[in-house]
Amino acid sequence: MNKSKYYLYLKGVSLTVILLGVACLCGYRLMKIQLVDSETYTSRKNSTYQYTQSIDATRGEIVDVCGKSIIVNKQGYSVVILPEQFPDDYAEGNAVLIGITNILAKYGVQPEISMPISRTAPYTFTSDDEAALEKFKSNLGLNVYATTDNCISKMIEDYEISPEYTDDQKWLLCGLRYEMYLRGFSMSNRFTLAEDIPEEAVTEIKESGLYLSGVDIAELPLRSIAQGDVIPHEIGTVGPIYAEEYEELSQKGYQLDDTVGKSGIEKACEDYLRGEEGVKTISVQDGEVISSEITTPVTSGNTVMLTVDSTFQKDLQNILEDFIKNFDDLRDEKTEELELGEVTNGALVVLDAKDGGVLGMATCPTYDLNTYMEDYESLLEDENRPLVNRATRGEYRPGSTFKTITATAGLCEGLISGYSEYYCSQKYLFKDHIYSCTGGHGNISLIPALQYSCNIYFYKLSEDLTIDGITKYAKLYGLGQSTGLETGGSAGHLSNPEYYKEHGLSWTVGEVLQSAIGQSEWGVTPLQMAVVANTIANEGVRYEPHLVDSIWDYNMENKLEEIEPTVAATIPGAEEGYFSLIEQGMVAASVTNMPYEYSLADFGYSVAIKTGTPQQGSRVQDSFFIGYAPAEDPEIAFAGVVEGAEYSKYMIKSIIEAYERYKDRTDNTASQSASDAQ
Repeated sequence: MNKSKYYLYLKGVSLTVILLGVACLCGYRLMKIQLVDSETYTSRKNSTYQYTQSIDATRGEIVDVCGKSIIVNKQGYSVVILPEQFPDDYAEGNAVLIGITNILAKYGVQPEISMPISRTAPYTFTSDDEAALEKFKSNLGLNVYATTDNCISKMIEDYEISPEYTDDQKWLLCGLRYEMYLRGFSMSNRFTLAEDIPEEAVTEIKESGLYLSGVDIAELPLRSIAQGDVIPHEIGTVGPIYAEEYEELSQKGYQLDDTVGKSGIEKACEDYLRGEEGVKTISVQDGEVISSEITTPVTSGNTVMLTVDSTFQKDLQNILEDFIKNFDDLRDEKTEELELGEVTNGALVVLDAKDGGVLGMATCPTYDLNTYMEDYESLLEDENRPLVNRATRGEYRPGSTFKTITATAGLCEGLISGYSEYYCSQKYLFKDHIYSCTGGHGNISLIPALQYSCNIYFYKLSEDLTIDGITKYAKLYGLGQSTGLETGGSAGHLSNPEYYKEHGLSWTVGEVLQSAIGQSEWGVTPLQMAVVANTIANEGVRYEPHLVDSIWDYNMENKLEEIEPTVAATIPGAEEGYFSLIEQGMVAASVTNMPYEYSLADFGYSVAIKTGTPQQGSRVQDSFFIGYAPAEDPEIAFAGVVEGAEYSKYMIKSIIEAYERYKDRTDNTASQSASDAQ
């Protein structure tokens, strides 16, 4: 064998040995995998990660006492970003966000962005809240001295926003990325980019699905307003959860992407309306979703039925607005002498005398929930403050309507009886100061003193009562404190030395007399005075007013809870006939100085009222009234005020007529229901 053949032979043998060695090693590894490590590799192959996403519950609706819808839900389309499909790569994700916002912009839809930086350069902070700005900067990892440019630059860097984007697109991406951060966008929490988008946008988004990874259209129930002109202040609004609210709400199971009641009934009845969210469990393997299923079903929220009748409510609003609009036609020579200006504002409240339920409350000016958001800035700037519900938050002096409280105090403290008389000569000298009355009434007892609103009768009574006695009964009637209404309201304030001292005012003995007739520094709301009237109607039993009648399941098939009336206080004196005496004075007042067209004498029952014209700072006077009807068996109690006016009592006849129509409707409905059941 020559030398070259020998080397070829050795090379072939060596290669064969190596190949055999590799084959043996592979065989060993394969055997080990199959026999020894099979469980380990099977486990690796089958390992998955599970994430849960919450599924929004349908929010309960709000209906009036007859079941007529006020706030409902409608099916709408929302754009959502699904975390399991949205690109992890910032550049790819940014391209998706720009793509979807470009489509939405064609249809006038702008995503909500709460980033407090102006959209155009030179950038400025759009919030004056230093704490909120400090939190914003902290979230970005910047110190408190960071400028707007620092903030924008930091987000552009963090979110890898390409310099090829326009300045507006950069701002938009910064805002969207920050919004996703605030709302906790993660595998467990999807992000709602826009709600209630038009169907044309839905079609285009679906057609562009291949280029919009992670973008989906969700058909979700959206809040819709069926009657935006029915007590809009008290119905309230819903909105997204803000960062400052999240810490507290997260403990109740809320997600950052949830909607929550912000004001009014929407907020007060949040626990009823909210419902219970469902849970979707997503399984991911090797970065791919392999399953998605609902593991906890959704439970819809409950429907809240109010005590308010929507038709009666609209009647009240029209009565108030018509009176204010036509007030100039009511002016007479006396009124002209008062130099009253333009009358624009007022409020009415009507309660169910049996339990304190609010049948209706009107305030003027007002607004419509349907246009609330778009009109917000103009509403905020309106000098007549339409955003304030004067029925529950407007504070006024009660004037002579307060004499019913002073009368209660005198009777209950044993200082007067129905026959006690004081002498009225139209002028009253007290502590070197002369106080006046509307007329010279001579010897006058309680009932005519209420009928003719004799100041001097109550001046003299107040001397014996003292301010402590007056304050005691004002509190028993609920003044100077919360009424207990679900949606809140002003507590007002009392007219006494404590209030004067607190506000740097000088209290004199003469203030006792003025307080006794509802002047001085009282601050009461029309709702509080309607409660006063209702307390007299119920012979001293004071009910808390309430707006919620009952709670039903979502489809209103089953009543879940009936709201029971709450007795807040009881003033003694019913057995002694004290409230009967006050009622007689109020009934007499209802037929005194009432022109024929506004007469309360033709209803077939008596009406009890008390009026007042309190002096009110720069407005010269307001016009106030309280009352209830029928006096023999009260069904409604009411109160009303018109700022800077006179003769508000002329609305009472229209209020009672509107109530009679409401009663006829409900009686007819009940009769029809009974007939259908048979």
